[in-house]
Amino acid sequence: MDKSTNDRFTRIGLILSVLGIAVGTGNIWRFPRIAAMQGTEEGSGAFLFAWVISLILWSIPLIIAEYAIGRNGRQGTVGSFITLIGQKFAWMGAFVGFVAMAIMFYYSVVAGWTMFYLLQSLVSPLPESLEAANIIWDGFQISGMPALFHALAIFGAGFIVLRGIKSIEKVNMVLIPALVLILLLSAVRALTLPGSFEGVRFLFTPDWSTLAQPRIWLEALTQNAWDTGAGWGLILSYAAYMRFRDNITISAIQTGVGNNLVSLLAAVIIFSTVFAVLGSTMTNAEIIEVMQTSGPAGTGLTFIWMPQLFMQMPGGAVFATLFFLGLYFAAFSSLIAMVELASRLFIDMGVSRKKAVLFICSIGFVFGLPSALSLDFFANQDFVWGLALMISGAFIAYSCVRYDVYKFRTNLINTSDQDFDLGRWWDFVIKYVVPVEVVLLLGWWIFQSAYEFAPEAWYNPFNPYSVATCFVQWGILLCLLLAYNKKLANLTTANKKAE
Repeated sequence: MDKSTNDRFTRIGLILSVLGIAVGTGNIWRFPRIAAMQGTEEGSGAFLFAWVISLILWSIPLIIAEYAIGRNGRQGTVGSFITLIGQKFAWMGAFVGFVAMAIMFYYSVVAGWTMFYLLQSLVSPLPESLEAANIIWDGFQISGMPALFHALAIFGAGFIVLRGIKSIEKVNMVLIPALVLILLLSAVRALTLPGSFEGVRFLFTPDWSTLAQPRIWLEALTQNAWDTGAGWGLILSYAAYMRFRDNITISAIQTGVGNNLVSLLAAVIIFSTVFAVLGSTMTNAEIIEVMQTSGPAGTGLTFIWMPQLFMQMPGGAVFATLFFLGLYFAAFSSLIAMVELASRLFIDMGVSRKKAVLFICSIGFVFGLPSALSLDFFANQDFVWGLALMISGAFIAYSCVRYDVYKFRTNLINTSDQDFDLGRWWDFVIKYVVPVEVVLLLGWWIFQSAYEFAPEAWYNPFNPYSVATCFVQWGILLCLLLAYNKKLANLTTANKKAE
């Protein structure tokens, strides 16, 4: 028995730790680029509107569900699904857990990138041109160093998780306030640059006509699902250590709103900096084209353009160090949660925490190596398992419906001594809105894969962006989990009884 499973987060520790899940590279690395891509010459404000609606109709309802499932089950994704809807659905909880684990394999590579660029900003001059920035990036990629930094990231997160939930809480009590402080300081510096307010104006100015396009709503929903961590199973895993008296609804709202505020802050920093530095030599349309240029595997704006932009501004070296320190904190706090989720699955089966963490970090390193050494493989894994998060979200919603949404809300969320009760709107969203969103998102991505990403090779499972590569990898996983469902359930329930 792992004694650390009886530990509980304090209220502030829970909120900061869950924000550590939600606030990651999706906020700082991905969100500003997606906001730019969905903007017109008028601005990106319409995308922000759709993004906030997605927070209300996808992220917060699923975060509420994860908090309740985790607190009720007091186990990882497999054990909590068994407790809620029975042993024959162990495979469903395992799917949610494995998708997060598959993302962990390459997410630690991204965390390694942030570590490298943090060190680079400390010991080397900033690049003066796009060519110089590309030389740094390309040299890093072909050197084999991504594998080294990947190892440092995954085993560093494992060291924190190894010491239990109180260690995770202590680290997040430092990382998250430090991250917010860094972003605030960076925002103040960015907003003092001449021309920076043109970037802020562009970010918040809406072109309402774009809301008639389905694409902007689907992109907003995808981004919100990615950067809040809703439906990943990570919040569920942390909720296993949640105190019963803490209010689930308020905690979920604080998590979702807090995460989105950090995304907005990151976007203000990047839009302000890009417009301030490039505004004297480029038109708004040209600047937006730069921001939309994602580079290999979406790396361009953060790892290629930003360092050279810092070079062109007063105090840029300090600003660059702060920026990459914040990015590293965001990546590392999310990686800690992924290692905890994966380790908890084995702890629930009776494996000691030490052995579980060492095993997860070891296989995380091995299975993450292909992504560390090949950006094409990285892009494939990001495509396949990032999209699978929609299925994970559907499984979490299904578990609530299977249990009965009214009973779920009254028995597991609106418990006694709560100062704020969740209303019936949540029942409707989980039962009807989330399933529709899942169907639309999956259908849209499959359509894009077949007609835009890989139109000539949609049937080829070895093409990184084909429909087939998703179905083959998902299919293999589902077949294995269904075949071993009974064994997974027996191992997990047997250890629960032993406790």
